[in-house]
Amino acid sequence: MLRLFALLFAVTAAAPLAADGFEPVKDKNRFLDLIEDRVLRIGLYNLSLNVLPDGRIDGSAMGWKITGNWAWKDGYFCREMDWSGMEIGYNCQLVEAQGAEKVRFTVDQGRGDSAVFRLR
Repeated sequence: MLRLFALLFAVTAAAPLAADGFEPVKDKNRFLDLIEDRVLRIGLYNLSLNVLPDGRIDGSAMGWKITGNWAWKDGYFCREMDWSGMEIGYNCQLVEAQGAEKVRFTVDQGRGDSAVFRLR
């Protein structure tokens, strides 16, 4: 189960910045504009997240509930979550956008694994 969880939140390896059309999102207001009234999705895992402006995260993956909290700190999206009783520790992540259609989160302030979500 832990291995599956790691896969869900580290779907792709980190890529060079902007080499693939992704541009860093360093401003909280820009981030909020991207996600406002949208769902972050990875269809393969039936993963859907609502990242709400009030600092809450709500969603599900593979039929199990996800809850959490987030804050914007020093240009990074910092979050902690719970996936149906499995704690997902605090981590600050680099956010990058590819237009208004995709957003990529890379753990450890851009130094770790990343996951690409479609914005619906």
